Amino acid sequence: MVRRIPRGRVATYGQVAELAGLARQPRLVGYALHALPSTTTVPWQRVINARGMVSLRPGGDGWLRQRLLLEREGVLFDARGRVSLEKFRWHPSRRWPVKKVRK
Repeated sequence: MVRRIPRGRVATYGQVAELAGLARQPRLVGYALHALPSTTTVPWQRVINARGMVSLRPGGDGWLRQRLLLEREGVLFDARGRVSLEKFRWHPSRRWPVKKVRK
């Protein structure tokens, strides 16, 4: 699911969990992303918390790295360190419409 999030868009941990069939289990998404090797090509930086913030410890190396990666993709942060989910949230149904099942 995380690989599907386009450049310049973000998704929340809960959103990824729901799309992956793990509704109400956003921590599993966090654990999975944390376990990725440093050489991963999975765009982990595009997953943020439900408040629109980077979940890593503010001021730490990981927090700064995630923020810089997102800013390079055009994602903007406000003065409080939040991303506007209204503006930058990924809406997969707009890109991958659900196919209707014929009866």
